Amino acid sequence: MKNLKYSEILRLNKELGANLKSSPYKITVLSNIIVHQLKEILEYLLRSEGINADVMIGDYDNVVQDSFKYKDSDLIIIFWELSDIIDGLQYKIELFDDNQLNAILKEKKSEIDLVLNNFKNTSLVLFNKFTSVQFSNLSIRKNNLDKLSDKLNKYLEEQLPVNVNLIDIQKVIVNVGISSSLDLRYYYSSKALYTIEFFKAYAEYIKPFIMSANGKAKKALMLDCDNTIWKGILGEDGFDNIEMSPKTKDGAIFSEIQSIVLSLNKQGILIGLCSKNNPGDVNQVIKSHPDMKLREEHITINKSNWSDKVTNLRQIAKELNIGLDSIVFIDDSSFEVNLIREKLPEITVLQVPERLYYYPKMLRENIGLFYNLSFTAEDKNKTQIYRQQVKRESVKNEFSNIEDYLASLELEMTIYEDDNSIIPRMSQMTQKTNQFNLTTKRYTEGDIRNFIMADDSKVFAFAASDKFGNSGITGLCIANVDWRHKAAEIDTFLMSCRIIGRNIEYSFMDYLMNFLNNDKIESVTSSYIKTNKNEQVKRFYDKCSFSLTKCTDIIRNYKLSLNRYKPKNYKYIKVK
Repeated sequence: MKNLKYSEILRLNKELGANLKSSPYKITVLSNIIVHQLKEILEYLLRSEGINADVMIGDYDNVVQDSFKYKDSDLIIIFWELSDIIDGLQYKIELFDDNQLNAILKEKKSEIDLVLNNFKNTSLVLFNKFTSVQFSNLSIRKNNLDKLSDKLNKYLEEQLPVNVNLIDIQKVIVNVGISSSLDLRYYYSSKALYTIEFFKAYAEYIKPFIMSANGKAKKALMLDCDNTIWKGILGEDGFDNIEMSPKTKDGAIFSEIQSIVLSLNKQGILIGLCSKNNPGDVNQVIKSHPDMKLREEHITINKSNWSDKVTNLRQIAKELNIGLDSIVFIDDSSFEVNLIREKLPEITVLQVPERLYYYPKMLRENIGLFYNLSFTAEDKNKTQIYRQQVKRESVKNEFSNIEDYLASLELEMTIYEDDNSIIPRMSQMTQKTNQFNLTTKRYTEGDIRNFIMADDSKVFAFAASDKFGNSGITGLCIANVDWRHKAAEIDTFLMSCRIIGRNIEYSFMDYLMNFLNNDKIESVTSSYIKTNKNEQVKRFYDKCSFSLTKCTDIIRNYKLSLNRYKPKNYKYIKVK
């Protein structure tokens, strides 16, 4: 998008909007300056990723009032420009005394409180931090505009609700450049402060938040080895001559790359190798090379062999049980990069730059691909959890009967009911789970909190463990309850793909139906909504005693009289 003219963006956005058939993702931008050009730019950027964005610009300089009017939007973006909270504040503020400054601060804090309170039930809010850099970047001393900005930002950070994320707009301005970000000609004539280039950069900057909220964050980073995680060709240069030492010019670059990859791994991103190499040689480097930072405990899967990389990447997706569109692949070879882009267009492919010193910058520019709104205990242990799954699969081959295998696992479930302590994980599951997800509704932490707080809904989750280890919180059900009519509706029923095939979903359903029955609920409705990835659970409700009431190509609606529910009662699954 960076090289597209605004007129081209307008045309392309219109074409994309006409072709997208999914439900609109409603975004409202509130501002005290003119920001109308952001609408088409942000819509185009998100529509290019399959998100049917519909951007509404609120009334000019009406942030507080509009915060009530648009509170039901999927996303709120707030441009509250410091220089315009009072007309001409950027030059008037240096003439104010302490009483006047305190009065402004007090008034703005009160308005912030009102806005945050009005948006307490909104799914996601992106609030631009206040900044004075547009008008004070040449000031040697810290001036009153700087001080007011600092105080307002500190207050924001102290009051920040779980559904609000602060956006450091100053970073966007720095990346674009102050002179390229601002058009003071239009600011003084019509309160339009920012340029098209700024809005392009801003849209890219906030894109990871929106991608994550819509379940489109990447889950895995796969890397070639030669000239990708070290300098040189292992098979030709040998163990002692590949470079990744921080003490050499080129080695320092690869040492930095490995450090960035390790930081992603700490955030729960799966790391793997996909390289044409002798597997024994690569394993030796992983285990014993003194400069290698990526060790066996960090690498979830290693496809170092002489098979083609298209086959290997398909196998990686299958073994990790993730979609190809969840993978980012990095390689130095133009041939390999173009082949993957042609054969596996779902995978995001990055190429090591010819000018090697740009490599860390390139990787940092793409870190947002992996951004998740929530960070959980499961993320910290993800590599270990997937390694446990490999052990399970190896033991599975020793059994001829699947029930005997499942009985041998010593399966346990721990049920959580309306538990605030696991809100981040429950939200994350809605954003990342695709295969075993009956409705594929995406919810932020704020949304989950609202379900828990509401009298007419119940939120259940479960953790699963067996003799190989703890898989963490891996299942979720959200039920809306009409107590008066003794009826419930299953809004969300999902389970992590890594525990599919153990019948845990049926034990979870047994628990839920028993719970609702004890609460005098007599009937339950549910739906399966088809996506490109959840075909395997199309008939899940049929297997759980539900009766099909309506069926189209996309939606299957069900109803169950609870007195007709037939529990599975798997004795080898212990429920706590």
